Amino acid sequence: MASDTPAAGDFGQQLRALRTGAGLSQEALAHACGVSVRALADMERGRTRGPQRRTVQALAAGLALDEAAARRLERAAAPGRPRPRTASAPAAPHALALPRDIQDFTARGPALARLCDLADRAGAARAVVSVVAGQPGLGKTALAVHAAHRLAPRFPDGQFAVDLHGMDPEPVAPYDVLGRLLRAAGVADGAVPVGTDDRSGLWRSVLRDRRVLLLLDNAADESQVRPLLPGTGPSLTVVTSRHALAGLESVHRVDLALLRREEAVELLSRIVGPERVRAEAQAARDLAELCGHLPLALRIVGQRLLSRPHERLGKLVSRLAAEGRRLDTLRAGSLGVSAAFALSYAQLRPEARAFLRRASLAAGPDFSPATGGLLAGLSCADATVCAEELTDAGLLHSDPVGERYRFHDLLRLYAAERLAAEDGPRVREAALDRTDRWVLRRATAAALRFDVEHHQDAPHGDPAPDGAPADREEARAWLEAERFQWLAALRRAHETGLHRQVVDTAEAMHWFSDLNQHWEQWVEVFRRSADAARALGSRRLEAVHLNYLAWAYNLCVHDPRAALETADAALAAARDGEDGLQTGWALGYGAGALHRLGLVEEALARMREAARSFGAQDSPQARPAELSLLNALGGYLRQAGRPAEALGIHRRCERICDAGPPGLPDELIATYRAVARQQIGNDLAALGRRHEAEAPLRSALAHFQDLRMPAWAEPTRLDLGLVLGALRHPEARETLLAARDALAALGNPRQAEAVTALAALDEPVAGA
Repeated sequence: MASDTPAAGDFGQQLRALRTGAGLSQEALAHACGVSVRALADMERGRTRGPQRRTVQALAAGLALDEAAARRLERAAAPGRPRPRTASAPAAPHALALPRDIQDFTARGPALARLCDLADRAGAARAVVSVVAGQPGLGKTALAVHAAHRLAPRFPDGQFAVDLHGMDPEPVAPYDVLGRLLRAAGVADGAVPVGTDDRSGLWRSVLRDRRVLLLLDNAADESQVRPLLPGTGPSLTVVTSRHALAGLESVHRVDLALLRREEAVELLSRIVGPERVRAEAQAARDLAELCGHLPLALRIVGQRLLSRPHERLGKLVSRLAAEGRRLDTLRAGSLGVSAAFALSYAQLRPEARAFLRRASLAAGPDFSPATGGLLAGLSCADATVCAEELTDAGLLHSDPVGERYRFHDLLRLYAAERLAAEDGPRVREAALDRTDRWVLRRATAAALRFDVEHHQDAPHGDPAPDGAPADREEARAWLEAERFQWLAALRRAHETGLHRQVVDTAEAMHWFSDLNQHWEQWVEVFRRSADAARALGSRRLEAVHLNYLAWAYNLCVHDPRAALETADAALAAARDGEDGLQTGWALGYGAGALHRLGLVEEALARMREAARSFGAQDSPQARPAELSLLNALGGYLRQAGRPAEALGIHRRCERICDAGPPGLPDELIATYRAVARQQIGNDLAALGRRHEAEAPLRSALAHFQDLRMPAWAEPTRLDLGLVLGALRHPEARETLLAARDALAALGNPRQAEAVTALAALDEPVAGA
């Protein structure tokens, strides 16, 4: 090679000139000489002014320099080399010193206690290693540095901190880190081995008898960390990483969670001053929520407010409340939430980046790999691999039990931003359309398994039969887990005019909805299906779905006025369509609404008309409808003070069920029998025959529990508890407590009855 390069001058300048003159990129030269790209870049930029002779020789060989050019490069490197120390010389006082601790460090008491406990365990037999991993912005480095400063007196032989640059395109190589650590520990330059394995062995030997605290911050992966870990000896190593580093053996793990709200507000107080936070306490709590309790976001908000001492906290709340601007607002100087997320994002494979972006479209608080795969256009297996990769990278959280994943709020916003920037509206809409079609088909097939009139023993119309729910239990689990996803798909289908699909899905949900009466979403489902039926021009279909909607207003959200208005609209549509069955149901739902409004006589009259309407029909669907209306009619009579008349009606219902009406599935008959027995128990209790009431109530409760029908079981449990309480039965308190808590969780207003009954148990018995 020609040797006309400068004979003197800065080593980095000469190296750059030689490389570019040879037509080599940094990556190509690094590969040729066995030096990392990062180390090569540091040399060219002047960060490393005097590389060792063997490194210069490797560079000269990679550049194919002649002897004279190689000597000139060696002479340029020599002045920048530090003077050699003896092996016994002490480490330079600032070599690999701990970073500055932050004075406003907040919370993390359990994590700090864990690290202190680990420091106490460090002994001669085995060095202690702790991994602090988690999503960007949790404050992993802040915790590790704060703990290191607190623990420093326990490690008199040195405290070393190394930033491993795990998020950089070229993380620091273990070879280079070991060289720095050995020199900081007092090993002379000439005694530092050439190979990584030899350096690692010497490092373990050096620490065998020393109490050293080692902080390895921002690790890329296990292969980077493993050579740096001590073997035996009384040292403590703390590793931080955005990745889980699950492959490291025999390490302790410190899990960081998001701050609690009070901790988040305390962090703001420590940064901006308690006076400002006390003056706007609610705004401070709102800021904590908008920051998702993420320490990095809270620190950015605090620093911003600190630099603007006259700005009100409420002003910043208003800015952050605009989701489209939140990540832009979360920036203060060199600190930025988006920048922190971007470092992790850049490390991902293209498939994982696409998965993260498009998973931001998933509805609800969490999502399955299947949903993420549909959105990203990946198979379920590939989607699971991506989800696990993102979890290991701290960008998703995995459910501790199920195969589901969730975002932190700010990470979801970041993923949505990347989706808009990298994929655009066409890809976004295609992903949603593909997912919605699949999800609605699966939801419809799963819901049909609960149709007692046309029970589906095998998936019908499922988009992936081989992976479809195998039975009712699996179908229930899928429908419940994916509730937000199929509801969002139904919503978009309605908004885009896919009326038949909306009606078919809602119709399939009819029987399943009975098992989950506590879901307020049924109002939206059936309101949309009624609108879709109207758009299709079918008065009969409109009557069906308006009746479903009236049911939802009555039983799911307890809004009798809306239920009555809807039932009247259903009645008009049913009569227009000459549908006797829907006419009867509309009368029945209207009666239920009237009864809840306190219009008892009107309710009874309409309920009797509904029962007569069903009784006059011969269709198989009319018999269960008649049973439903008779059971309800008896309940209204009991509440009107006519329990004997109610008992006669409910005994009649029980006899009809025992006779087995033709054309009805056994399971459906058993459910109507259970409803009748619940009513019979209440009738007997109202008649003062409480000892007789206990058995039918227990029978009904057992049936509803076996079918996992909480909306039916828990009111029955309350009825049983009321009877047991009146009898001063030893199970009364336990039964009423369980009913109170379950009814509260269901949002059922009857929870107040349980509270009153529990209070009555503590009152003395009259005459006792």
